[in-house]
Amino acid sequence: MLKRIIAITLSIIVGSIFIYSGYTKLFPVIETFEFTFVELGIANWYTAPFIARLFLGLEFFVGCLLILNYQLKKITIPITIILLSFFTIYLIIQIFVSGNNGNCGCFGEHLKMTPLQAIIKNAIMFGLLFIVYFIYEGWKIKYNSLLLSFVGVTLILTPFIINPIDYNYTSNNLDEKVNYPLALNLLFQPEDSSKVEIPKVDIRKGNHVVAFLSLKCPHCKIAAKKFRLIKKNNPQISIYFILNGQKSDYSNFIEETKADNIPYSFCLGKTFVKLASFRLPRIYYLNNGIVLRKVDYLELNQYEIEEWYNKKINN
Repeated sequence: MLKRIIAITLSIIVGSIFIYSGYTKLFPVIETFEFTFVELGIANWYTAPFIARLFLGLEFFVGCLLILNYQLKKITIPITIILLSFFTIYLIIQIFVSGNNGNCGCFGEHLKMTPLQAIIKNAIMFGLLFIVYFIYEGWKIKYNSLLLSFVGVTLILTPFIINPIDYNYTSNNLDEKVNYPLALNLLFQPEDSSKVEIPKVDIRKGNHVVAFLSLKCPHCKIAAKKFRLIKKNNPQISIYFILNGQKSDYSNFIEETKADNIPYSFCLGKTFVKLASFRLPRIYYLNNGIVLRKVDYLELNQYEIEEWYNKKINN
């Protein structure tokens, strides 16, 4: 009887962790989790939102089955181990490629963990599952295929319902004025060189995607993560960051976003506000210093940038 109580308790604990993990990746933003599948090369920018929500649905499904102690040996624990193995392999790849830096994203932005800490957490969960597997079979319910199908479909569809995919997102910046010269002289001929660094890239000439970011702005960090992948996938695109904030915060910004492949310079005070306003991140498509388009960070699309960039070069 004691073994059964222990097994039920451990199963509920692991199940609760899965449900919490799915929820924290779904809210407040799911984009960071979507980027994972693009970075692994198993999805593109269009399929990643679908795959990300599918995995979160599986997390909810597995978590619910563990809490219900449903057919643990035969169904639930094998599915759980497969899903947990996928996440662990990803973390190992992340350490191999980028080192044990930044937030692994296992619990979204709610609880930050390094990849190594997350692997240790997964190892503990593996251990708990093996204990449960060898001492308790779980509830055996008649008509299990019908129940399993109903619960599975409902929970897997949940992320798609409460945080639906929107491929037709329209930027709230599109109604603003475009086709005007950005006052880049404020950057290249600064009034106060202690607050404004001259950009390392001459963004006054040619085609550039320029992003004005604040080092502590959560939406700016999401944009930086996406820009990092875009630059990684297509190094030919010229992307440049104009950063605002304490320079001492830059290392934390890079540790979290890993966007050290993007050139940058700092711009503080009134100059930054004149160029970017208060709505951040502010992203411009520039052609010879002319603002041709403004986009929201949610609207960033590698394929549209490539089409615009190549078209302007060919013209």
